[in-house]
Amino acid sequence: MLVLFETAAGYAIFKVLNEKKLQEVDSLWKEFETPEKANKIVKLKHFEKFQDTTEALAASTALVEGKLSKNLKKILKKIVAKDAHEQLAVADAKLGGVIKDKLNLSCIHSPMVTELMRGIRSQIEGLITGLPSREMAAMCLGLAHSLSRYKLKFSPDKVDTMIIQAISLLDDLDKELNNYIMRCREWYGWHFPELGKIITDNLTYCKCVRKVGDRSNFASSDVSDILPEEIEEDVKAAAEISMGTEVSEEDINNIIHLCDQVIEISEYRTQLYDYLKNRMMAIAPNLTVMVGELVGARLIAHAGSLLNLAKHPASTVQLLGAEKALFRALKTKRDTPKFGLIYHASLVGQTNIKNKGKISRMLAAKTALTIRYDALGENTSAEMGAENRLKVETRMRLLEERGIRRISGTGKALARTDKYQNKSEVKVFDPSGDSTLPAVSKKRKIQEVEEQDTEVAVKAKKFKADMKEERAVEDGEPVKKKKKKKDKEKQAEEGEVLNEDHPTSPTVENTEKKKKKKKKMKDDED
Repeated sequence: MLVLFETAAGYAIFKVLNEKKLQEVDSLWKEFETPEKANKIVKLKHFEKFQDTTEALAASTALVEGKLSKNLKKILKKIVAKDAHEQLAVADAKLGGVIKDKLNLSCIHSPMVTELMRGIRSQIEGLITGLPSREMAAMCLGLAHSLSRYKLKFSPDKVDTMIIQAISLLDDLDKELNNYIMRCREWYGWHFPELGKIITDNLTYCKCVRKVGDRSNFASSDVSDILPEEIEEDVKAAAEISMGTEVSEEDINNIIHLCDQVIEISEYRTQLYDYLKNRMMAIAPNLTVMVGELVGARLIAHAGSLLNLAKHPASTVQLLGAEKALFRALKTKRDTPKFGLIYHASLVGQTNIKNKGKISRMLAAKTALTIRYDALGENTSAEMGAENRLKVETRMRLLEERGIRRISGTGKALARTDKYQNKSEVKVFDPSGDSTLPAVSKKRKIQEVEEQDTEVAVKAKKFKADMKEERAVEDGEPVKKKKKKKDKEKQAEEGEVLNEDHPTSPTVENTEKKKKKKKKMKDDED
């Protein structure tokens, strides 16, 4: 009997020397307690070593799937075909069936064969000569890693570390470019301040400065390849009447060198963005279709890896990037945020303010599905992402149309009560607590108000009278004092009493009436 034994280093074919001892399955392990005993049971007939890890991985995957590899087929034809009358013991019954069909060799698989394989594995170092234990351990480790990568459908194109580094570098380049361009505009603005208002694009501004240099060269230089004709004319006209200061040639050279740096970094940024776009389409095509390459890359970078992001639920994906705001809202018992990094997705940006929360929630749910499909699925197409994006766009359109119908008041859309939303109360600071003045009751008596009004009127009259007296004194005229109403009333009462005591004739009464009239006239004139 021959035994086919697979190792991480290669294929080994053993010949069984004593088949009678194999019948005792329960006590077979005793025959493999030492290498000397094992050599009495089996003997190595042929060992075919693998050339590299790739060949070992191909052979292992073929064995796992129950297929016959080319290398194993050659060995069996050379070695086993000579002893075709003998049986071949194999560890896998499925592999034995394939060998029997293709090579017409009788294969056996039984509990006795399983126990024999276990014994050979325990004494493999003593049975296979010329293979050190360190080398065997290294081969086992390398094959184990390769096999687990193959089972996960792992490939170098699926490395998400490159995406994390690329998006971080892209953000750093944006910050540096912003600082450089601001410095360049401010520096050259001392020499030609009008140019910054005419040319708004930063890259065009730097290219124009690098080509022309001093503002006096604008009249003679041709910048039609950088600027359109209208703007070029405006720049030349502004250069002639510029209010900027004169600078030396050394200063201009330094500014031009800074412009070179800005242009180089801008070109590298566009190249890096194209690289990131390609990597995202290779690693997470469905995620890229849903939220775009920049937002998708930032989500992966924030989670640490694509696999970690796939473990997050949709609610976490929705709030990734807004953790500080979330915990602050929970601590202060305010409304929690509705979106994090996903806010920058194009679908959320297209909706109106009222529906942003609903669309971000639906987009996060669909995005979580696409992330898991990209991380754990075998298919690399972006069809699922396109379908989910279409669903979100349809939902967004329905929400917008519902709002338009409700405003128009057509008969199709019935009036419905909106869902109750709990809004947190915003307390306003009351400045009355800061006042140190005594509090006055708001309700005052009517009499107090009337008394105050009369006092004010009396004071005003006194003030006018005093003013008239002062003017009269200054002019040197005698001052006529006014009689008070009370005095008039007293005089009138006294006159009536006298009339009652001394009755007079009608002629006298008429004269008295005339006198009274004259007095009243005088009083009124006074």
